[in-house]
Amino acid sequence: MKLVEPSSCSPTAPTVLIGRNRRGHWVACEQNGIFGGLFVNRAQAFKYALCENGHHPEFIVEMSHEIELNICANPGGAGTKRMAG
Repeated sequence: MKLVEPSSCSPTAPTVLIGRNRRGHWVACEQNGIFGGLFVNRAQAFKYALCENGHHPEFIVEMSHEIELNICANPGGAGTKRMAG
């Protein structure tokens, strides 16, 4: 007998957006602004995204338009991101 864990019991990995900002730097940020960073190249942004989302490449989205990382804290204490477009 093969036991299969129900999908509802598995935590969903956070979705991480990667792309370039208006200055051409690579950005990786969680879709709700919980975490993120600036990187010198796509490979480093992707590596960070994988590490932060539990190694789930299916939850990494490369943006075709500019994205910006906003490091100012919101009232909840977490940073937020803003997408240009």
